[in-house]
Amino acid sequence: MTETSATVHAEPSYPPGRYGRRREPRPRRRWLVAVLAVAVGLAALAISIRMFQQYGQPDFEPQVRRYYDVTDTGITVEFSVRQPPGKPGTCVVRARSAAGAQVALDHVDTPVGTRVVVTHRLTTSARPAVVEVPRCNARS
Repeated sequence: MTETSATVHAEPSYPPGRYGRRREPRPRRRWLVAVLAVAVGLAALAISIRMFQQYGQPDFEPQVRRYYDVTDTGITVEFSVRQPPGKPGTCVVRARSAAGAQVALDHVDTPVGTRVVVTHRLTTSARPAVVEVPRCNARS
């Protein structure tokens, strides 16, 4: 069986001077890749630490436990708040209708303690479907 030109694996031969001088491939700089990878890793770590300090682990953490006594004009909500010891807080409590419209908004003070349970009656402008406690802050 004879070999055809398609199966020969020889380096191509270019006419001299026609395509310029061929350069040898540059050696890889693995140290540069390693330095860049370490720099990117350190930058990501610094950003993560900064974001956690700014947004992570809030001082006041509310959680709705239950709501009951739902009428066309009001709803009773029971929620707990994890807060720093010795700091009283104030929480925003809101009720929404089945369509998602806000039907009540109130600011509720929480007593001093690390985990407090608060029961509050909201007066609404329409029948509520859900109650939320989106945030709590230190009382000023």
